[in-house]
Amino acid sequence: MATQDQPIDINGQPYNRPLMVAILLIGSFCTFLNQTILATAFPALMNAFNVNTSTVQWLTTGFLMVNGIMIPVSAYLSNRFNTKLLYMSAMIIFELGTIIAWLAPNFATLLIARLIQAVGVGITMPLMQTIMLTIFPPEHRGAAMGINGLVIGLAPAIGPSLSGWVIDNYSWRYLFAMIIPIVAVVIILAPFLVKSVIQTSHPKLDLPSLIVSTIGFGSMLYGFSTVGDKGWLDPEVIITIIVGFILVGVLILRQNHLENRFLDFRVFKTFEFSLATVLSSITMMAMVAVELVIPMYLQIVHGLSAFHSGLTLLFGALFMGAMSPITGNLFDRYGARRLASTGMFILLIGTLPFAFVNRDTPTVDIVILYGIRMFGISMVMMPVTTSGMNALPLSLIAHGTAVNNTMRQVATSVGTAILMSVLTNVTKHAQPAKSLLTSAPLQYKSAMINATLKGYQASFWFAVAFSLIGFLATFLLKNQNAHDLLINKEVND
Repeated sequence: MATQDQPIDINGQPYNRPLMVAILLIGSFCTFLNQTILATAFPALMNAFNVNTSTVQWLTTGFLMVNGIMIPVSAYLSNRFNTKLLYMSAMIIFELGTIIAWLAPNFATLLIARLIQAVGVGITMPLMQTIMLTIFPPEHRGAAMGINGLVIGLAPAIGPSLSGWVIDNYSWRYLFAMIIPIVAVVIILAPFLVKSVIQTSHPKLDLPSLIVSTIGFGSMLYGFSTVGDKGWLDPEVIITIIVGFILVGVLILRQNHLENRFLDFRVFKTFEFSLATVLSSITMMAMVAVELVIPMYLQIVHGLSAFHSGLTLLFGALFMGAMSPITGNLFDRYGARRLASTGMFILLIGTLPFAFVNRDTPTVDIVILYGIRMFGISMVMMPVTTSGMNALPLSLIAHGTAVNNTMRQVATSVGTAILMSVLTNVTKHAQPAKSLLTSAPLQYKSAMINATLKGYQASFWFAVAFSLIGFLATFLLKNQNAHDLLINKEVND
């Protein structure tokens, strides 16, 4: 229950909220870290299993697809099974996948292990958010979600740096081995510290909705994830994206006619929630896509190693992690509009200089600018998400969380596809003639770097556009804090 006095679970039993939050944060940190833990490990895995780039990429593509498929299912699972059982089951599934990955004798086994991990992550990701929104009252949810944002922002961001350090000093298997004992401790402590705090019912699982959701979101995510390699005009890309959109449309229409909804899209009738979902999705597009482009720029233009290019992002990640609890408290005091507008403006100003990078741009400038961007993102992501969730009744929190996370997952894939395709196409059109490679190799190399720079600059301009759209949208937010919202709800009730 969400009270500031002694918290009680759905059975009326008191529990230790700080210890429960701590164990949830540790477990979620491991699952979120796993999203990017292979970021700089692909070359080592390609050598270990003798596979090519497109094949090894499936370790990320497959993971994100299954993760995206499971998130919509989480709303049903949260309402059907008690919190403790669901969280423990998800962490056990994740641990099983991690152990299999650690011991994988071949690439196929490693891929299967990653898909198993993704099932666990797809459940814990929205479940963690739903729990935090349930066990804290509205006037303190900003601070709670700020702590949650520390994990969401920090864990994936340190993945590339940690991965590079492990690969440089140890075997790739240590990437999984180091997670196993931490998750084991979480699983051992969870029965004692995690309590059932979400009211459950016995909703009937609509099997056709599950099938349509799985194929629809899976097809959509697959299509967008392959745009970078195949291009927007590739028949496979076009077909999978169209099929995905059609099936998701069918899913929405079906849900509107069901009494027990698999995923309740009525949450979009609440304007504040819809706007918050759009803003958080735009922020994810601006953040994740640029996170992919910057290391590539540093490796190709500046000649940095994978580890050092990932390390340049660490300062921004730590900055965002440190700021998330602070911005959460500020949200409780001042509301989302001021924070989001300021944060989006900072994100816009921090992104604009990237559109003018060249071969002489100092690496330290990249580090500082990236830190500024992450500071702005910390002021937007969790505050607007919390604002949107506060606008929903408690009965729709699980559905709102699932919808919000699903839309952010899709937006991440779309943003990445747009920036990578822009980078690829602009670079390709600016490339020098192949004949120059033999007649003037040094000139060819210089011209090739210039072509690559044009690609990076063009992709960064799209990131600027995402930030500008988000900045303008923040002015539609209501200028009220969580306490004002609570008073309004009491008056309406």
